[in-house]
Amino acid sequence: MSLPTFTAITTAEEVAAAFADQIQGRNVLITGTSIDGVGFETARVLAKLKLSEEAIKKEVPSANIRRLILDLSSLAAVRKAAAEVNAYPEPLHVLIHNAAAGGGAFKLTVDGFESQIATNHIGPFFFTKLLAPKLLAARSESYTPRVVVVSSEGHSFVPLDLNTVARNPNPDTYDLFNAYCQSKAANVLFANELSKRAKGKINVYSLHPGTIPTNIMKKEDNRAALIAIGTLTPEGLPNPEHITWKTLGQGAATQVTQLLDAFPILDCLFYFQHCYSSL
Repeated sequence: MSLPTFTAITTAEEVAAAFADQIQGRNVLITGTSIDGVGFETARVLAKLKLSEEAIKKEVPSANIRRLILDLSSLAAVRKAAAEVNAYPEPLHVLIHNAAAGGGAFKLTVDGFESQIATNHIGPFFFTKLLAPKLLAARSESYTPRVVVVSSEGHSFVPLDLNTVARNPNPDTYDLFNAYCQSKAANVLFANELSKRAKGKINVYSLHPGTIPTNIMKKEDNRAALIAIGTLTPEGLPNPEHITWKTLGQGAATQVTQLLDAFPILDCLFYFQHCYSSL
């Protein structure tokens, strides 16, 4: 079988077009689909692809989409949202953990966790646990359901500190960049451990989408920190001299390769970037 060549500049639409036959009949749950975000781009591409196959000349608004209210910073809200999804009559084939809280001032959630670790790791962990039976029910001889966890290369920037998942952490030791990186490291470890425990019944992947000028960078606290390290210019714009930037379409491409069978995978203990495995 001849496989297409994907690169760092491949877009989500290009990946989806290469495997157009695989989206029909699959139900994908994507968290964090705010406009101008990577999750929104992934959802838009998949909806558009499905519409084209059905020969409907309308864009994404008329796609078959369910809206779900999900507050990942609250365990009670996660439980409520999971109950709603489990009540859907349709099977669930793919769960993409794209939602993320990035930076900002120290804040405790209603459950007593630091907000970034709660939203980026603890909430998705719990949501996956509650939806696991529904994912397993979608398994067949020809298809293995999957969980895709959007991490970041920031997972490797700081030493792992397990104290970040403790309740009521000390606000005096809080650093917004460190907290974000800790949550992204937790994403990778979670994906690897879930993959081991699923034993091939669910395929699990984590990935780095690339550096993209998304909504997270527009937060005032984050802008100041990113300007300080040179990621953004003094004017708050993406700094091309500091890092290679991606568009939303390029950033969503790696997600799409994981929910479609872009290439044969024998061992799903993988961390991906630029559409290919990095581990």
